[in-house]
Amino acid sequence: MAFDFKKEYKEFYLPKRTPELVSVPPMTFVAVRGEGDPNVEGGAYKEAVGVLYAIAYTIKMSKMGDHRIDGYYDFVVPPLEGFWWQPGVEGVDFANKATFHWIAAIRLPDFVTPEEFAWAQTEAARKKGLDTTAAELLTIDEGLCAQIMHLGPYDDEPATVALLDAFVAEQGLANDMSDTAEGRHHHEIYLSDPRRTAPEKLKTVLRHPVRPRG
Repeated sequence: MAFDFKKEYKEFYLPKRTPELVSVPPMTFVAVRGEGDPNVEGGAYKEAVGVLYAIAYTIKMSKMGDHRIDGYYDFVVPPLEGFWWQPGVEGVDFANKATFHWIAAIRLPDFVTPEEFAWAQTEAARKKGLDTTAAELLTIDEGLCAQIMHLGPYDDEPATVALLDAFVAEQGLANDMSDTAEGRHHHEIYLSDPRRTAPEKLKTVLRHPVRPRG
């Protein structure tokens, strides 16, 4: 049976609809960086997502070809994730999506070394006719975070973020998000496919890195 990160690590992918604290260990991703409104058809974000899935599935399906990856085990490709920030903005301004900077990412198994990632990057470009040069193998160490499950349209996220922020303050903590590429960011994990799921049923993990207040 294929290894499923969502089922094996429920504490990171299936939080409750009430806020909670979680300590997130370092995780490795295939990632693409960019900026701009993610909803623009044919825009940089949608192109980046295509590259991420092409590389992730190339690694998963390597078992069907001649290339053998040391330590390989079959796995369910994890959900798409996004790390978001806006220069000069504290927190997230959902009303101005055009100013977003982002890292779109999909988690990879630990057996994916830089050498195997380079192979998958080249193979995906060859098979899919994509420019995969912007993709990178990226390890992110989030540490202590507050998270919550958001149910509903993406545009309704501000109300859920408000619940998360109130919880953080109640815990004597503060959000620890950077408005630059360095540092920690607002994090979303997309558990539903918006092409096949009604907006009111979309499930999205919302996660904020936190620190002691003061």
